[in-house]
Amino acid sequence: MRKADISRKTGETDIQLSLALDGSGKSEIDTGIGFLNHMLDSFTRHGRFDLRLKALGDLEVDFHHTTEDVGIVLGEAFARALGDKRGIRRFGSAIIPMDEALALVALDFSGRECTVFAADFKTEKVGDFDTELVEEFFLGFGRGAKCNLHVRLLSGKNSHHAIESIFKAFAKAAQAAVASEGHEDIPSTKGVL
Repeated sequence: MRKADISRKTGETDIQLSLALDGSGKSEIDTGIGFLNHMLDSFTRHGRFDLRLKALGDLEVDFHHTTEDVGIVLGEAFARALGDKRGIRRFGSAIIPMDEALALVALDFSGRECTVFAADFKTEKVGDFDTELVEEFFLGFGRGAKCNLHVRLLSGKNSHHAIESIFKAFAKAAQAAVASEGHEDIPSTKGVL
């Protein structure tokens, strides 16, 4: 099984994460941020990944450091679990609706970091979660995974629906990109990713 265990401790966060790419969608997630827990649970369920995550952060300041660092560590876990990326599809994309919201996510586990995020949310918060932190999560993931990641919200009035459609599209794009192609080649003309 393609797995990774990551521990990361800084002056702002302490994160323990275990990821299995070939899972069944099981999760045990505690970030201290209810909405982020919900989005990550949706991500693991729809991507069929198994994820155990415990994050302690300086939530008394705000949710920024925890959200960004969870993204970084999750990205690092993908990179570690993929190893040399031999035999993977490498590219994945999905367009996912949730009621009136429609999101597109495309990614390439290229070994090069580039994240493009284009989403305007109608509200500043969903519950007590700042909607601007969605971009910080994905910037962190791209940095940790060293991937090309494009996120676009194509439509959506309800911020909860919009963000959830993004995380579901992220799940299906990641699931497609890490899928086995049935060979042992490294999917690059350079022979390395």
